[in-house]
Amino acid sequence: MEDVTDSPFRTICKDFGADVLITEFVASEGLIRDAWKSRMKMQFEPAERPIGIQIFGANIDSMMKAAEAAGNAGPDFIDLNFGCPVRKIVMKGGGAALLQDIPKMISMAGAVVKSTQLPVTAKTRLGWDEKHLEIVDIAERLQDVGIQAISIHGRTRVQLYGGKADWTLIAAVKNNPRMHIPVFGNGDIDSGPRAREMKDRYGVDGILIGRAAVGNPWIFREVKEYLETGQAIPPPSLSERIKTLRLHLEKSVAYKGERATLYEMRKVYNGYFKGIAGFKPHRIKLVTAVSLQEIEMILREIQELQ
Repeated sequence: MEDVTDSPFRTICKDFGADVLITEFVASEGLIRDAWKSRMKMQFEPAERPIGIQIFGANIDSMMKAAEAAGNAGPDFIDLNFGCPVRKIVMKGGGAALLQDIPKMISMAGAVVKSTQLPVTAKTRLGWDEKHLEIVDIAERLQDVGIQAISIHGRTRVQLYGGKADWTLIAAVKNNPRMHIPVFGNGDIDSGPRAREMKDRYGVDGILIGRAAVGNPWIFREVKEYLETGQAIPPPSLSERIKTLRLHLEKSVAYKGERATLYEMRKVYNGYFKGIAGFKPHRIKLVTAVSLQEIEMILREIQELQ
């Protein structure tokens, strides 16, 4: 979710019903070097609370120092990323790489807990591969060193984002009589009915939504309405999609400038216009646009698709 779940997008997700927000993950080494991009990732608006700053890394001492730096930014909690499967992160020993060294993961979590006064949570996966589905033990050990909530993606690292998320082991963690911290499930939640099904069937304390929110902040409104009433709501109209995208662009330009906005927003256009007939030619124009003025002209063209 790097370069997607920045502060401008998070504030929009909050407006549509997201309860708790987490920043883009921040490299511990970047934080302790006081790198500009790392500082940017930790910025958030008061309206985003409750919010956690997520950090990752391979060195325990660096993670402790990073937690201290993140705490100085004033979040409500610190989240440890033990689940990112991306090769460039894993090759450096961060994210899901720690699923191959569980003792180090536990030591790192305990050290970070001791280094900050803030609550510390963790996000991880079922295990490294199908032969090492160790999440029940991992979750209990993380709890024992002071982790106050755990989020579990229902895939192994080897699966990356392929195949189907397996929530049965997430339920096994939740149903472990020795567990007393909140357990949150993650993976393949892309609609209100799906969220209701997973929550009711597996008994988790909450649900995380990641990829399904890219260009689709309305997912939170949809899920909350279905959880509360059992009723599906209609998808956003084309005019609401365009209005929200314009707001996203405006907030992003104010936050990081026009050049970065034009580049990073390329990741979200498909989500904003998913299901809109005749959108494909306009998508090509949007991802090759070189100015906000050009983007606005394209959005006016899209409005005519109604």
